[in-house]
Amino acid sequence: MKISTKGRYGVRFMLDLAVNAMDRPIPLKEIAKRQEISDKYLEQIVIILGRSGLVKSVRGAQGGYILAKDPQEISVGQILRSLEGSLAPVDCVDCEGKDCPRADKCVTLGVWTKIRKAIEDVVDNTYLSELVQEYQDSMKSCDSLA
Repeated sequence: MKISTKGRYGVRFMLDLAVNAMDRPIPLKEIAKRQEISDKYLEQIVIILGRSGLVKSVRGAQGGYILAKDPQEISVGQILRSLEGSLAPVDCVDCEGKDCPRADKCVTLGVWTKIRKAIEDVVDNTYLSELVQEYQDSMKSCDSLA
């Protein structure tokens, strides 16, 4: 299983929003510049995140984007699934082998299921608030080196 650029950029976008949103909407161009991501590509990602209920847009001169929920309520799994779809390593694990004619004799199905569960355990139990804290801790350690 490989996370696409869309998924990686989506997590970076959400983290940037959580770190830099000081009670104001953040313009897309600001985030695109900080994250070194094309604003056109980021627009496509933001549309999906908005439809998923993870971000809200604010129109107008002081407009931009804000998180739709508290960072403690947004898991990395929610972000990735909204952008990537299923996180299963193989298609047959999505349906627990029900549509696979070989499921009853497939020895590898258990391996794929374990991989899916391990991935889901990590991404569903990692929240945006934890990433914000890790970011802030890393900035403190950088400051102490200066």
